[in-house]
Amino acid sequence: MNRLLLIALFALLFVSCDSKKEEKAKKNDELSAHDQKMEWWREARFGMFIHWGLYADPAGEWKGERINGISEWIMARAEIPVKEYEKLAENFNPDKFDAEAWVKLAKYAGMKYIVITSKHHDGFAMFHSKASKYNIVDATPFDRDPLKELADVCKREGMRLGFYYSQAQDWHEPGGTYWNIEEGKPHWDPDLEREPLMNYINGKAVPQVKEILENYGGLDILWWDTPRGMTEEAANALKAVTDDYPNLITNNRLYRPWPGDFQTPEQHVPPTGLDYDWEVCMTMNTSWGYKWYDENWKSTEELIKMLVDIASKGGNLLLNVGPTATGEFPKASVERLKEIGHWMQQNGKSIYGTSASPFYKLPWGRCTTKKEGGVTNLYLHVFDWPKDGLLKVPGLEANVRDVYLLSNPKQHFAWKFEEGDLHVHAPSVIFNEINTVVVVKIRGEMTVTSNKPHLKEGSVLLPADFADIYNPGYGEHAVLKGSSSNSIIANWVDARTRLEWIFDAEPGKYRVEALVWSAERGGVTVRLGDQKIETEIPDTGEDYELLKLGEIEITESGEQSISLLPATGNTCDKQLMYLELVKLQQQ
Repeated sequence: MNRLLLIALFALLFVSCDSKKEEKAKKNDELSAHDQKMEWWREARFGMFIHWGLYADPAGEWKGERINGISEWIMARAEIPVKEYEKLAENFNPDKFDAEAWVKLAKYAGMKYIVITSKHHDGFAMFHSKASKYNIVDATPFDRDPLKELADVCKREGMRLGFYYSQAQDWHEPGGTYWNIEEGKPHWDPDLEREPLMNYINGKAVPQVKEILENYGGLDILWWDTPRGMTEEAANALKAVTDDYPNLITNNRLYRPWPGDFQTPEQHVPPTGLDYDWEVCMTMNTSWGYKWYDENWKSTEELIKMLVDIASKGGNLLLNVGPTATGEFPKASVERLKEIGHWMQQNGKSIYGTSASPFYKLPWGRCTTKKEGGVTNLYLHVFDWPKDGLLKVPGLEANVRDVYLLSNPKQHFAWKFEEGDLHVHAPSVIFNEINTVVVVKIRGEMTVTSNKPHLKEGSVLLPADFADIYNPGYGEHAVLKGSSSNSIIANWVDARTRLEWIFDAEPGKYRVEALVWSAERGGVTVRLGDQKIETEIPDTGEDYELLKLGEIEITESGEQSISLLPATGNTCDKQLMYLELVKLQQQ
């Protein structure tokens, strides 16, 4: 090649690199210090939570009795005396712990960060602490620092790392708080003579937080839990330590009035997202720590759809694993993480770095978005592939340039605009049984007209597929069957299950009606704000009936929320009804 040409090419390359650096620097200047700190976290969308400690040894059982509740709370739930619980450390030897295997599985699953318990409420440190001998190196035969090993592997593998730290509750210490301290009840162990909270904060909590921030290669996240019994004085003492680390991200659980950098909905997904950075922490089964007999596992399908649902609302998912006392991930957790990873290998672009959906609800699934220059990608997550071959995107006005399958960009789809909606003509084949991602590439600006239910011609229609379903963490789950206008909510049997709709309405009195089919009598409760209606659902025979549930009053215009749930006392062996629609008729 001509020497002058080579010089010219190298010059262009350097100009291009300099241009990219200048562009990145300009972008960083435009971002606030807080936004710069949060940028990687917002792009990550998916992380792994790990609850691991001495509680993995009893694994939910104490002296032959299965203890109700989450296993990491066994010391409190079984009211185990401090000295007796301490004996668990004498035999705690997780010799099968492999930090590299943990991190590589998290990476395969598509997770971008890990948060692990450095000290839970039982007061036992899973790291080498000079502040307290009650730690995994000094008190167990294991004689290794697993968090140091994990931190080293995370650094090598490019995995962001955070430590969970129980700052207030410490059931092992005389000054630590405990689960019912705010009710004025004494500690369950009468031999634990109580001391002021600040004795524990200054003597153990502050020194240990300094240790984990100084000795583990620079943490990305400090995940506080819980503020139960916390004081502002104690919170300030701990905050003074973290203030020395301006790039450290912290959550909202240090002290109740303080927001931290992100909010932490636990075991539920907000129906419409939050107006502040947020992260759902969620178990795969019922317990956070390992519980040997807890087989109530969420399916891979449920977990993938949950991840997508959260990303579509602008949040992160921190999905939990509870390792065994030997240091291994449960087989069921590994299986699900690998299956999630398989989906993420093909579809991760629709999760990482995305923003919330511009649509209120999509009857067939969810949407995430990503802007790149003058192009916007809409990632349509199709949970229910349309049987008629027509995927309708409501209220979209845009310059669509292409529509294709994310996992195979060569698979293009025909499309057209009709009656204010984008219609995508989908082949009869289902590309992914759980979630097919279709990309709509848009040039320039777009406009979306919201399809949120609203008052129209004197009524508000709330179809089944617009409901958010809140199930308990165990037992039978209510499910949505069918799609679009053919949807119904079935298997609605548990009094802890709640259906919720968000809608817009004007002040006034409304008659609440429900289009249902019911084979046996049962009670239902309707709630809107402080208002509560309880009514009996009759046997409707062979057909659906529009039943009157009662009347409510809306006092302010704008967004409203209405909930339906089976009446208290409804048992899991009684099918309440099949529900197709709720209607609010203005009086």
